[in-house]
Amino acid sequence: MTTLLDSSIAVAADTIRILVATDSHVGYNERDHIRGDDSWKSFHEVMCLAKDRDVDMVLLGGDLFHENKPSRKSMYQVMRSLRMNCLGDKPCQLEVLSDMTENFQGAFNHVNYEDPDINISMPVFSIHGNHDDPSGEGHFAALDLLQVSGLVNYFGRTPESDNIQIKPVLLQKGNTKLALYGMSNVRDERLFRTFRDGKVKFFQPGTQKEDWFNLMTVHQNHHSYTETGYLPENFLPEFLDLVIWGHEHECLIDPKYNPEMNFHVMQPGSSVATSLMPGEAVPKHVAILSLTGRDFKVEPIRLKTIRPFKMKEIVLADEKEIKNLAKRQDHRAELTRYLMGIVDELIDEAIEEWREIQYEDELEEEPPKPLIRLRVEFSAPGGGHYDCENPQRFSNRFVEKVANTNDIIQFYRKKSSTSRKVNNAAEIPEESVLAQLAIDSVRIEKLVREFLEAQNLTILPQNSFGDAVSEFVDKGETHAMENFVTDSLVNQHKHLMSLDQTEEEDLSAAWEQNRLAEEAHFAQNGKRTMRKVKPKPITWDSDDDGHWADQPIAAIVSEDDEQADDDDDVVAPAKGRGKAATVKKAAAPAKKAAPAKGGRGRKKVVEEESEDEDEDIVMVDSGEEDSSLFVKPSAPSRATTKKPAPRKASPVKRAPAAPRRRAAAKSQTQSRLDFSQPSFSQPKANGAGKKMKDLSDDEIDDDDDAFEPAPSSATVRSTRSRR
Repeated sequence: MTTLLDSSIAVAADTIRILVATDSHVGYNERDHIRGDDSWKSFHEVMCLAKDRDVDMVLLGGDLFHENKPSRKSMYQVMRSLRMNCLGDKPCQLEVLSDMTENFQGAFNHVNYEDPDINISMPVFSIHGNHDDPSGEGHFAALDLLQVSGLVNYFGRTPESDNIQIKPVLLQKGNTKLALYGMSNVRDERLFRTFRDGKVKFFQPGTQKEDWFNLMTVHQNHHSYTETGYLPENFLPEFLDLVIWGHEHECLIDPKYNPEMNFHVMQPGSSVATSLMPGEAVPKHVAILSLTGRDFKVEPIRLKTIRPFKMKEIVLADEKEIKNLAKRQDHRAELTRYLMGIVDELIDEAIEEWREIQYEDELEEEPPKPLIRLRVEFSAPGGGHYDCENPQRFSNRFVEKVANTNDIIQFYRKKSSTSRKVNNAAEIPEESVLAQLAIDSVRIEKLVREFLEAQNLTILPQNSFGDAVSEFVDKGETHAMENFVTDSLVNQHKHLMSLDQTEEEDLSAAWEQNRLAEEAHFAQNGKRTMRKVKPKPITWDSDDDGHWADQPIAAIVSEDDEQADDDDDVVAPAKGRGKAATVKKAAAPAKKAAPAKGGRGRKKVVEEESEDEDEDIVMVDSGEEDSSLFVKPSAPSRATTKKPAPRKASPVKRAPAAPRRRAAAKSQTQSRLDFSQPSFSQPKANGAGKKMKDLSDDEIDDDDDAFEPAPSSATVRSTRSRR
């Protein structure tokens, strides 16, 4: 007889519980002595909630950091919280079925909880947003640091913004299968164009498509602030079940159903108020998403460490107590007292609301100073006027009561709704259009482009100029302009050197030709042509001579220089009384073998499975029916070459001693001591890459035949229920 307890245990074994949060913005306003710790405290509360509720994983929807170069304090607080809550002895019950090298890049291209050197009990999956996006040399993001440290699984990268391929992370727990899609932030206008041109391709598992719950997280504008400056929901594929939408800070935690696309959309919002707007005044929540088969349910959880925020908007002409003040003289003091009374009421409401959501043991704590915003429309009817006090002076009256002591009140006048006309009968744009042209909404690239259109540039590319200025202003890249000018000059020099004998009169045409080519390259790829740098000489002292990459002689101007640099020998500096030895450049080490699947939490399962069952799932497009199995058959030869399943790396055999004797023979004046023990056979760290056998072309094939092209129309899905 099956009891209720047995059934609940069976349901729990098949349920994937995910804590969903977006836009933590750790590091926002961290120099403020009152609000500086708000962002990391709210993030720590989110992580503590995930651990206390014993979820299977945490999903972050971008903008974990407020800046793409977070401060040491911000990085420390995030790493501290992740280590306190994610590390543990409890095995993770999520099994990865997809090829992890397709989802995770970098030195550690696998999920952290399957790393045998780290004990991860609760993994965190995250995409990057527009605040913590990759930049600078190496194109690294702050999430790359967290991934290489084993604390976060960074997925959903978009290396090419004009050719995007989205492959899911396939996870399974019991009988529940989850296809986790992620798309990190791309500039909205560019992404809109990429979707419109059909350059975004989604992939699905090859078989049993109806058994997978398709979950996607994005970080884009949700509303049409401009004509192409957002991501429409109907651009996403119809086979999705739920979309987690980041970037928008207003908390809309209850999923909304889109009848046109047949999926739900959840907008968790931010966990810290970064602006005094109505959307930020909505109570902040995170949610626990429970997946069982194709069904899902959402449990909203209100955050308690959020600083209380109350906002109100009034029209002075509609207030009965002060309606007639506009016709009187010297009424500033009376008007100020009235507005101060409204602010005091908002402060009391904010503190009372904060006390209602706290636990009993926390009520004894002193409530935090709230955020208050009062918007006042002070247009006076009948030709009168309201004598308003200076906003900052008014705000300073509440220094000991509120957190934002400089911008409590905001005065504005009602704009006329009538359309004005000029002499040539051309209508002035509507107010909404004029608002889009305000200085706060104009991008740096647009300002630079409008300025450069009036100039006559000959050498520097025009469109990438604005990109360099944006990196300097928005991303804090102090060397962005210097690198842009240097790279442009090097490219021009390289182009001129590649030409045949050219007269001085033809130089301008050659410059113009190369400049247009660089602009076309940037318009197509969205990236500038970066110069190549020669390897730094061993004798180069960066402390005395400066950074090698910044030197003009470091640039590779022509292909002959690059070829000559590859053929040159590196002269090692002489040590002691020995002569300098000429050493050939070492060959690049062989590519490391893929890590073996099966982490700490899956050891028992992996030991019982056969070798054929530990294979990757073949992913194909959504519109095709495929009769192949989820598990790849391990046949010796196939018509379509696919990547083999990761296997444990075989031990490297000891290399013969003859090369070492030959190397030692070159230096007769210096003896060598060997402390190796004959009872252990450990390979040399530096030579491991050389000793390993290179993978043949038959074993690795980058062909995309394992995937099928995206369908032109949506497929009909089975009806799913929502509890």
